[in-house]
Amino acid sequence: MAVGKEILTKIRSVQNTQKITRAMQMVATSKMRKSQERMRAARPYAEKVRHVMAHLAQANTDLEHPLLAKRDVIKRAGVILITSDKGLCGGLNVNTLKRFYTKVQELTEAGVEVEVCTLGQKGLAAAQRTGLDVVTSAIHLGDVPKLEKLIGPLTVLLKKYADGELDAVYVVYSRFINTMKQEPALEQLLPLTPEQMVVEHSHSWDYLYEPSADAVMEFLVRRYVESVVYQALAENMASEQAARMVAMKAATDNAGNTIKQLRLVYNKARQAAITTELSEIVAGAAAV
Repeated sequence: MAVGKEILTKIRSVQNTQKITRAMQMVATSKMRKSQERMRAARPYAEKVRHVMAHLAQANTDLEHPLLAKRDVIKRAGVILITSDKGLCGGLNVNTLKRFYTKVQELTEAGVEVEVCTLGQKGLAAAQRTGLDVVTSAIHLGDVPKLEKLIGPLTVLLKKYADGELDAVYVVYSRFINTMKQEPALEQLLPLTPEQMVVEHSHSWDYLYEPSADAVMEFLVRRYVESVVYQALAENMASEQAARMVAMKAATDNAGNTIKQLRLVYNKARQAAITTELSEIVAGAAAV
């Protein structure tokens, strides 16, 4: 029964793995609900900031902020890559990285130099493996998106864009659709695209600025970029927990199926051993 003992050992090993995956599934389910609440709570603010920036871009004013100025020729571009710090979440990070590499390839083929800002351990490791120029990064983001961890990397990109070192800034992340579906998304942060400048009203807008137009625009543009990236991070975290829950459920089910198959093999081997022993006993009795 040496074979039978090996099968029993394997069954116990798979059972232990099943306990771990089931526990991770329950944890991911709990975190997913909280992350979805945070994501939905952040959406209205991010959408309103987008509308305000669209109105400002359409306003009748001679003020031209450096962060809103459109560049005629794009020579250098910055890409913010948002991924998770941990794995075991299915193909979430893989799909996001595919979308990221596709955009990088498009920019490279157009003769544009790419600088990368990574938010998340998986994205940082992937960018370093492929030899991309990572100018700034943030890891260990935790389960709750925190704006203070984003300010440093975003400040670096905003300064580069204001100084003319970057001509465009993009963000790549995983957009949360529902529990079973998350899709990679790419948005252009700076400069504002024509689609982003579409306003609900046909008439033009004008504003009175206090204390000064420069101070108001400087604050609003920074808040716009921070809110959009914060919302993207919240969406990515909700997608991560949903994908991990689904992946761990699939792993738990697969472990259950494996245990059933191993038990069937064990029972067959045990029956074969018993049959062999009975045959030997009957043959021995007949010989006597």
